[in-house]
Amino acid sequence: MDSLTQIVLGASVGEVVLGKKVGNKAMLYGAIAGTIPDLDTFVGYFTDTITAIEIHRGFSHSIVFSILFAPIFGWLISKIERKSEANWKDWSKLMFWGLVTHPLLDAHTTWGTQLFWPLDLRLAYKNIFVIDPLYTLPFLVFLILAMRKKRASPERRKLNYWGLRISSFYLLVVTLMLKAYTFGKFTDSLDNQGISYEDIETKPAPLNTILWTANVELEDKFLIGDYSLFDSQPVQYYEYPKNHHLLGDLKDDKNVQRLIDISNGWYTISEKDGNLFFNDLRFGTLNPASKDENFVFSYELIPENGTIRAKEVEKGRGDAKKLLSDLGKRVLGN
Repeated sequence: MDSLTQIVLGASVGEVVLGKKVGNKAMLYGAIAGTIPDLDTFVGYFTDTITAIEIHRGFSHSIVFSILFAPIFGWLISKIERKSEANWKDWSKLMFWGLVTHPLLDAHTTWGTQLFWPLDLRLAYKNIFVIDPLYTLPFLVFLILAMRKKRASPERRKLNYWGLRISSFYLLVVTLMLKAYTFGKFTDSLDNQGISYEDIETKPAPLNTILWTANVELEDKFLIGDYSLFDSQPVQYYEYPKNHHLLGDLKDDKNVQRLIDISNGWYTISEKDGNLFFNDLRFGTLNPASKDENFVFSYELIPENGTIRAKEVEKGRGDAKKLLSDLGKRVLGN
């Protein structure tokens, strides 16, 4: 999830664990704990693209990381907050829950997380987009209201718990119910259109859980379709040829295989001006409201020193206003 959401979650968890003892400092250190796992993004500045992808949401998003580092961070805070009523064990407990709830939330996104690292198992429930105002904003409002109350106030704890309840209900009940409902809509539409498929994955479109998209695997191509809860017309699917044959002998290259593993097999290959591009279909296109091949994640495959180097295709700023407008219109139905 986005940084603001993780800060809000961490602050709220910090309040639950230690708010009664240390007041707003529990929220402060909880917010810090909620941001620490995402520091793994800085790895990209010091290593190659593929390694950075593999590391992101790996070790730092695991239970192992939380167990190992919570006592260390707890000890550091206890040295900083010597006059606090909380001791080293209290701060360690706060840091553990702040650290571990971060990947628990991330597991609900499309990217997922390796919560059980070092096991090669990435949890990705795909029921919420990385930025979802309906999850974050109510949560934030209750947190701010709680923050304004005295630390011993029962109302402070009630407000904080209400924020947690509402956000958790939305995440664990509403979005999962919508995912199940829309999944049925996609499978019914495929049956009605006589489309025989090998696999299907669904996820919410950016910023909402009203519009959902589906990736559908056929023998030699993928289909991408979208469905809004306000739709009255059948689901329309757009075709994207796999073109895996374009790889030729490159398919056996270790780095290409790493990309294939990362994408879980949801990828296409495209060619432009003699250059090959690896397109990760898990995240679809930048604008799910229209058919284009401007994929969210696409990598140029560059031969280098007897192997392949992947270079992420930079995204142009484009017309963000138009993208949001198209998305807003599509959410309202076809």
